[in-house]
Amino acid sequence: MNLKEYSELSRDELIERISRAKKEKNAVVLGHNYQRDEVQRACDILGDSLGLSRYAASTDADIIVFCGVMFMAETAKILAPQKRVFIPEKGAGCPLAAGANMEDVLKLKEKYPDHIVISYVNTTAEVKAVTDICCTSGNAIEVVRSVGEKPVIFLPDENLGMWVKKTLGKQNMILWEGGCYVHQMIRLEHLEAARAKYPEATIIVHPECPYLVVSAADMVGSTSAMFNYVKEHDEHVILGTEIGLIERIIREIPDKKVDWLKPDAVCFNMKQITLPKLARCLEEGFYEVELEEEIRAAAGGAIRRMIEIG
Repeated sequence: MNLKEYSELSRDELIERISRAKKEKNAVVLGHNYQRDEVQRACDILGDSLGLSRYAASTDADIIVFCGVMFMAETAKILAPQKRVFIPEKGAGCPLAAGANMEDVLKLKEKYPDHIVISYVNTTAEVKAVTDICCTSGNAIEVVRSVGEKPVIFLPDENLGMWVKKTLGKQNMILWEGGCYVHQMIRLEHLEAARAKYPEATIIVHPECPYLVVSAADMVGSTSAMFNYVKEHDEHVILGTEIGLIERIIREIPDKKVDWLKPDAVCFNMKQITLPKLARCLEEGFYEVELEEEIRAAAGGAIRRMIEIG
């Protein structure tokens, strides 16, 4: 069947075909918190990059389908080379990841040979291959802290790097110039307007937001940290991140009071994955993620060092 034919099926039929294919092929579907609501509902595991990476490394499924963007599916393949890994839309890339390339990182390493290269997981497999340690938004502070006083090159998200630098008071950090277009949308004026309207609310923002926003928030955290905070607390919470997370919270813990800091903060790259594409992926094998073994093995070292740190 082609994609048009899948798109003509009802949601119930798509869900039934997805469920059947998962059982027949011993497949697990991992989904990032920014996926469409209907795609999230079809996933077996939801989470942020760190949680999903850990699951990919430990699953006993034969096939991993990653509903996210390409660097996430690559990470699953890096950690589980014996598995077949698929992504329902090969064009689901990440502009932040695309903003850093292996050649430029190697030039920086040559210029600053004493620096430790720490790369956000929002990078290509090639960049991870020339990285010393990877990190996620959930463990970036712990990863940078782990290198002690050694100087650091941090890439590719300047906002995340600035938050880490300021939090740790670490001056010897070179920050790559790059940012997430979704979190760059969230500005200080949005936070100030929310604070004026809901002075009792707790405002939590993602560290990919501009530092002025991060420094003015009540809490800074990854999407999993945000989800867990809302789950464990009863106050009104306003979240500064992509809206897919809020959709998950509304669905899974509907008794909580949550609002968006910016309701049009949408990652259109994440939203490229749809139920018809997921069904086609599982039934017909579109699209398998493959990496050169030399790149995969080198990148694997950086990711495993990250996971060991926590």
